[in-house]
Amino acid sequence: MSKGTFISLDEHCTGFIQQQIMHGRYGSASDVVRAGLHLLEKQQQQWQALSRALEEGERSGVAQGFDLEEFLQTQRQNHAG
Repeated sequence: MSKGTFISLDEHCTGFIQQQIMHGRYGSASDVVRAGLHLLEKQQQQWQALSRALEEGERSGVAQGFDLEEFLQTQRQNHAG
């Protein structure tokens, strides 16, 4: 169910919304705002996943038996074509 909410936007944001509508990318200001909110939500979910992965990596400790030069050589070979 939709709920009306009043928001105040500066001229830049208002102009951007109008451009999106004029170019036919969106049908209304609500559509533009919804799309922006979906992108923001997705970005926050990605940041949270990255943060969790970093924390897990830190908890796992120092990598054992890792040879940086060997790794780099393998990467160069894999990307050489």
